[in-house]
Amino acid sequence: EVQLQASGGGLVQAGGSLRLSCAGSGFTFGDYAIGWFRRAPGKEREGVSCISASDGSTHYGDSVKGRFTISSDNAKNTVYLQMNSLKREDTAVYYCAALYGRRCLWDIHEYDYWGQGTQVTVSS
Repeated sequence: EVQLQASGGGLVQAGGSLRLSCAGSGFTFGDYAIGWFRRAPGKEREGVSCISASDGSTHYGDSVKGRFTISSDNAKNTVYLQMNSLKREDTAVYYCAALYGRRCLWDIHEYDYWGQGTQVTVSS
C-alpha cells in the first residue's frame, strides 16, 4: 500500500521555524519527485517546493524563496521542508505529494500520490 505521511506542523510565532517531514512507503521513493503544496483558508492549493529525484534539483514558489529549504534522505524515504522566518501568510495545511518520473512540476493534477496534510499556524 502506497502511503505518504506528512508531519511536523504546529503553532509557531511569526519569525519562528518548523521542519516538516514527508515519509513515503509502498513505492520506490527514488523514482519520484516529491513536492510540497499548501492550502490556506479560502485559497487555491499552492506549490511550495519540490525536489527532483533525477538530479536532486530543488524548486521553490516565489513566496517562500530564501526562507524554506527542501531536502531528501532517500535512505529513510523521507523529504524534509525546513521553514524559517515564518509569516502569518504561511498559515495553511501543508501536503506532500509524489510524482512519478523524477521531474518536478507545479501542476497538482500530475501528482500520483498525496499525503494527508499537516496544519501549520503562524501567529503574530
